[in-house]
Amino acid sequence: MTGPRVLRVPATGLVVLVGVSGAGKSTFAARHFAPAQVVGSDFCRGLVSDDENDPSATEDAFDLLNHIVAKRLERGLLTVVDAANVRRRDRARLVRAAKDNDALCAAVVLDVPEGLARERNRGRAGRGPGDHVIPRQQRDLRAGAKRLDQEGFQRVHVLNGPEEIDSAVLELERPRNDRTELTGPFDVIGDVHGCRAELEALLTGLGYRIRRDGLGRPVGAGHPGRTAVFVGDLVDRGPDSPGVLRLVMGMVEAGEALCVSGNHESKLVRALRGAGAGTGGGLAETLEQLDAQTEDFRRRVLAFCDGLVSHYVLDGGALVVAHAGLKEAYHGRTSGRVRSFALYGETTGETDEYGLPVRLPWANDYRGRAVVVYGHVPTPETEWVNNTICLDTGCVFGGRLTALRYPEREVVDVPAERVWYEPTRPFPAGGDRSAAAGTGRAGGVVDIKDVPVGGPGESGGAVETAHGRVPVPRDQALAALEVMSRFSVDPRWLLYLPPAMAPAPTSADPALLERPEEAFAHYLAEGVERVVCQEKHAGSRAVAVVCRDEGAAGRRFAPGALGAVYTRTGRPFFTDPEAESAVLAGLRDGAAAAGMWEEFDTDWLALDGELLPWSARGEGLVRDRYASVGAAARAVLPAAARALSDAAARGADVADLAERVDRRAAAVEAFSRVYRRHAWPTDGRAGLRYAPFALLAAEGRSFADRDHLWHMGVAEKLARSAPLVLTTRYLAVDVADPAASEAAAEWWRGLVAAGGAGMVVKPLEGPLATGDRGLAQPGLKVRGPEYLRVVYGPDYDDPARMATLRGRRLGRKSDLALREHALGLEALARHARGEPLWRVHQPVFGVLALESEPVDPRL
Repeated sequence: MTGPRVLRVPATGLVVLVGVSGAGKSTFAARHFAPAQVVGSDFCRGLVSDDENDPSATEDAFDLLNHIVAKRLERGLLTVVDAANVRRRDRARLVRAAKDNDALCAAVVLDVPEGLARERNRGRAGRGPGDHVIPRQQRDLRAGAKRLDQEGFQRVHVLNGPEEIDSAVLELERPRNDRTELTGPFDVIGDVHGCRAELEALLTGLGYRIRRDGLGRPVGAGHPGRTAVFVGDLVDRGPDSPGVLRLVMGMVEAGEALCVSGNHESKLVRALRGAGAGTGGGLAETLEQLDAQTEDFRRRVLAFCDGLVSHYVLDGGALVVAHAGLKEAYHGRTSGRVRSFALYGETTGETDEYGLPVRLPWANDYRGRAVVVYGHVPTPETEWVNNTICLDTGCVFGGRLTALRYPEREVVDVPAERVWYEPTRPFPAGGDRSAAAGTGRAGGVVDIKDVPVGGPGESGGAVETAHGRVPVPRDQALAALEVMSRFSVDPRWLLYLPPAMAPAPTSADPALLERPEEAFAHYLAEGVERVVCQEKHAGSRAVAVVCRDEGAAGRRFAPGALGAVYTRTGRPFFTDPEAESAVLAGLRDGAAAAGMWEEFDTDWLALDGELLPWSARGEGLVRDRYASVGAAARAVLPAAARALSDAAARGADVADLAERVDRRAAAVEAFSRVYRRHAWPTDGRAGLRYAPFALLAAEGRSFADRDHLWHMGVAEKLARSAPLVLTTRYLAVDVADPAASEAAAEWWRGLVAAGGAGMVVKPLEGPLATGDRGLAQPGLKVRGPEYLRVVYGPDYDDPARMATLRGRRLGRKSDLALREHALGLEALARHARGEPLWRVHQPVFGVLALESEPVDPRL
């Protein structure tokens, strides 16, 4: 007795159910697929007419059905069509949708006796068609069923009778290019082109142990913790294509490597089959070399090359490897169009002066989140272009054989032993970055098209981050262009801008605008139970990038300085270069004394913190904005009080007005005491203090994945070695524990009672902390009631004024903080990966643009 039929259907493609009315298609679909995956004609008819049995709505229903099918396939979703589909013209539209979206499609035919179909229809309470329809549908079904495989269906399954239908088992079949379960780490290797000796040298340098057969030929290479991935073009032009094939085939067969097809493998397959592929491009040499091998080896080569896929999607979709690259819409898809792009790239159809195809620079327009690694076009230097990198560095032309270590993004290469093949187009000398990847640009050049401004008539652009797409309104982007072009620090130092800091939700205590309890409740509601409370310094936010010496600064950033100190909006913090130099020297010496250069194996560090006093940004700010308020009040209010006293002596009823003046005078004195406490004169570095609360980055590393206790530990270590550095008091709190929360609130009350500015509450997990809705707020500030006088004015606690402030809308500020936080994390990640400066500046510019949004900075 045979077992149930196993039906293999594409996991991310189209499944078309074919059968007469009453064949059991809806029951079959409900049994084997999720409801959202099934698009039914009856359901669509009901949507457009409120009646699933309305025959006049059939045309509109199928228009809707086909539209839904196309949209689902466009998104790469498994889609099942529950309709009769017995006519070829109905199926043709569905097959066309699959082809248009580069999706595989399968047909499942449910063939039941006419009598059974009629019986089922009669029991459907008026939902089925008349008995006369069933014979016509059956004739259409039988006429087309034998030719379904000629209509574009990759798989056709015919189930005969209810027993076979009911017992069938479905197996979802992933595309061969879907290896998302493999997470690496990987070593992606560029075009080898028969350079076996260089390949052995590269593999050895990467830590692979090469295995050899009895004749000493390499037949495999394994690494204890890594997998090699070849981008194709193993053959042609070089001295030993059979040797390269023997080595790579052995690695793939042993599970030590993956390999995608290159255009040269495709040509070799046609030649070995006698299909006439021409002999140019080095193919003649490869065929001659293979003639010296055994027939069995040639059969292995044909089977291997013929079985290579066009591309691989790896690491959960974060890495795509294709010989000539692949635009995002084609990732994971399967069609002739996708394969052609992956093997040959995109061309204009024209040829250049050397007779070679003119290629379109697809990478310039790539904005996908997946890293795309490819080869195909020889380039003297590797360069990251929009999260893509070309590894064909022309080894066979005398260049280098290159590998990319993923996820480290480390490029490793070995030089060619010699020029093995003269190129048709002159191959530029190594280091000519202007020719890299055909982009015509260097990594540090920022173009107007790189920043998310959006075109004329558009609302704006967006920056793709690891935490979602962040829109940037056009008018804000244009304002940011003005700021960045005229006022920012040398952009080579500008690797990060910090996010806005949202205040805690408004206090339930009517006497306080902010207090810790609401901040704790916010994080607990988001599913973040462990937080750290950091003392808030009354300083100015400052990012400091400091180098070990000027030589290191010149190599990595810009010559002529030890580093840069800049504000939240990317402007130079100091107008006095000597003050900046003194601060940087203090940080440099402290880092050296603390052993941080060796600990982090780096020549530079980037820190986020606050510079104190806040008046260090400019004495004029204190004089014009704060001192002038106190001076004016002290000049006017005493005279007003005397006049009111005289009026009262004359019998005038001015008691209420006099009380208001007295309250105003007391508020102004309180205001003056607060700002004076946080402002003091400075001379150069003398009197300046820097309070870091995060180590942002070092060479090749972002520290966003470390928790805040780690960051505070680094800051304390630096403070012990650098007199300039001020420590920050902090407290770890479990906000799910009422006693711990109350103790932390009491700690805050002690800070503000002693004249402190308040505290900032952050997820203890660190900058990458997530809550129930995604990224958690990077921090919530809880400012003391007296410090808020500086923020909102001397009489902010007047009952009427307080009532207005308590109604302030904090949602926009919170949303802004999250968007800027995502951009900041993306900038640090891109910088750590060594991406070009213009790529780093995309999210940096996004933060600057969002900062031009009219949100009250006092919130």
